[in-house]
Amino acid sequence: MTNRWNLTGRRALVTGGTKGIGRAVAEELLGLGAQVLITARHADEVAQAVAEWTRRGLPALGVAADVSTEAGRTAIFEQVRTHWQGLDLLVNNVGTNLRKGFTDYTPAEYERLFQVNLFSIIEMCRAAYPLLQASGHAAIVNVGSVAGRFDVGTGAYYSLTKAAEEQLARNLAVEWAPDGIRVNTVAPWFIRTPLTAALLAQPAFLAKLEARTPLGRVGEPEEIAAAVAFLCLPGASYITGQCLLVDGGMSAKGL
Repeated sequence: MTNRWNLTGRRALVTGGTKGIGRAVAEELLGLGAQVLITARHADEVAQAVAEWTRRGLPALGVAADVSTEAGRTAIFEQVRTHWQGLDLLVNNVGTNLRKGFTDYTPAEYERLFQVNLFSIIEMCRAAYPLLQASGHAAIVNVGSVAGRFDVGTGAYYSLTKAAEEQLARNLAVEWAPDGIRVNTVAPWFIRTPLTAALLAQPAFLAKLEARTPLGRVGEPEEIAAAVAFLCLPGASYITGQCLLVDGGMSAKGL
């Protein structure tokens, strides 16, 4: 029973692991016994996060790299192979947004959204595949968004990337099931992170958001991390190809 609810000995790679949801995910996985390697673009942020966890006796590693570039992904997997020679868990958390009307984006702007939010995940999964296949009990969790299901005012291009991310997980769940790799998505509603801070600082917007959410509040990064961690656990071994909406009941509410 205990083994179903811990990650002792599992090796986890978490992208965007220095702040917001990514940092909370890394904390959760470390707390469950996993070894965790985080990535982020800024070396100082990576070093600070890893140093803090190391002081607490947690087995954390980090690499400063941009997952949206080939060079960045190469650096990440060089570190994975150097330190672990394998991988059990991949959490694709990196994402960005630029809120505009559909015709207000320049091609460079929406291409950047696709590069960061979707193409980087595709390439991370491709690069991780042989390592995860060798694990025998691997899991991938993509951090998506309810914007992949509903119009929540975040912009069409962001929503497109999140819808595609969810569908990618379904396809890989089926294709990679014989390899012992489970693939799922967690789709948050508005969560209190650096990416949403400016919007949540607007009283009128926050009030509207809370009124739309049955639980009456914004979510916290730790609440998403808990859902991600559950899908990584051996206790979730029969769950694959699913999207778990962590939205305070927003998607269940009609008029």
